Amino acid sequence: MTILIALIPMLAWGSIGLVSGKLGGDANQQTLGMTIGAFLFSLLVYIILQPGLTLWIVLIGFLSGMLWTVGQNGQFHGMKYMGISVGLPMSTGMQLFLNTVAGAIFFHEWTKTRDFVVGFLALFFLVFGAYLTAKRDKNDVQPDTDRLYDFSKGFRALIFSTIGYGSYTILIRWAELDPTAIILPQSLGMFIGANLFAFRKIEWNQYVWKNMASGLLWGVGNVCMLLTVQELGLAIGFSLSQMGIIISTLGGIFLLGERKTKKELRWVLWGCLLVIVGGLLLGYLKM
Repeated sequence: MTILIALIPMLAWGSIGLVSGKLGGDANQQTLGMTIGAFLFSLLVYIILQPGLTLWIVLIGFLSGMLWTVGQNGQFHGMKYMGISVGLPMSTGMQLFLNTVAGAIFFHEWTKTRDFVVGFLALFFLVFGAYLTAKRDKNDVQPDTDRLYDFSKGFRALIFSTIGYGSYTILIRWAELDPTAIILPQSLGMFIGANLFAFRKIEWNQYVWKNMASGLLWGVGNVCMLLTVQELGLAIGFSLSQMGIIISTLGGIFLLGERKTKKELRWVLWGCLLVIVGGLLLGYLKM
């Protein structure tokens, strides 16, 4: 049952890039709209479940939400510069490496030789699969506005994104708090952080309100991811949640029309297959 819950973030988070891409708006509008939707979702969960809140939960939740904003805003900027089918797989690979190593080494979630051998093999498949989905055909010289806009700017944005996302998940894993209690102060931190990024740089229009839909998707995925990390640990729980790159990558190509050469499409398919194998290996660790 836990494994099934762990796959919900894959579906929810894997669809966020596609939904935000369809809804439109710049990176700041997408981040702000997403945080509003996440706050409304968290408020609804709090009203229904009424979990206990302490000052410590509020503090950790708020701080993790601020860190998340750094990660999400950087990811949106990276996808703007690189395209969803390139930027999101790269972001996923960087996050997988950081969180898996942190869970296995700093939180001692892997204790046996088998854990490290299978775990790092799974991590290799996940990261290499993410790399293949983002790999470009150097022989393709046709100009296309859907190709990479600015790789260096996008990569810098993803570095900041990885630091923010990694700190957000590591902090929650370290605090070991009730997932249903932490999400309300967390969403408040996300909203305030998004406003700081957007200060005097955003136009409040339809794109902000439309992107609330992506916030609802994020909220569902976030609760399930936190529950999974609590049960399976950071190394496995977070890694399974990132298998959504299969959805976002293929969706970016077939739904949003991001062009790929035949060689690149083969790389994408192989990359998706490796991600699936990596996810299955991580599931095997808990058998």
